[in-house]
Amino acid sequence: MALNILGLDVQKTKELVTDLNVLLANFQVYYQNLRGIHWNIKGKGFFELHAKFEELYNDSQIKVDEIAERVLTLGGEPLHTFEDYIANAKVPVGKHVSQDVKAVELIVTSISELIQLERALLDKSDEASDEGTNSMMSDFIAEQEKTIWMMNAWLGK
Repeated sequence: MALNILGLDVQKTKELVTDLNVLLANFQVYYQNLRGIHWNIKGKGFFELHAKFEELYNDSQIKVDEIAERVLTLGGEPLHTFEDYIANAKVPVGKHVSQDVKAVELIVTSISELIQLERALLDKSDEASDEGTNSMMSDFIAEQEKTIWMMNAWLGK
């Protein structure tokens, strides 16, 4: 088994880089969805949701950077084109979403997709003894589970 400079299996690391890039692409689509609903939200919940969506897109922007930097740390190259993002996206694209319930439902659906990708990465990073990626995925999942709970509470679920 060949090890890289970090002491991780080279082949497993390549697989992690691929999966991290898929997560990166999905986060970029999620981020853009958040920008869109932040800009376009209408209705009586405007002030509350406008601020919440901004909080979420700022957090997503940080996570995008963390994922890209993890890809680089593992010796890969982060995806960086819209073409790559769309080709790898499982998160739905939210187009023309301005109604409050639809916007919050889009967030819940998107985060659910992200968590599935993160859980798969958590398993693979654990198997590869990649504590850096493992820790990042654990942190993301815990935070996003709380966001889903809060969004579902807002939806009355």
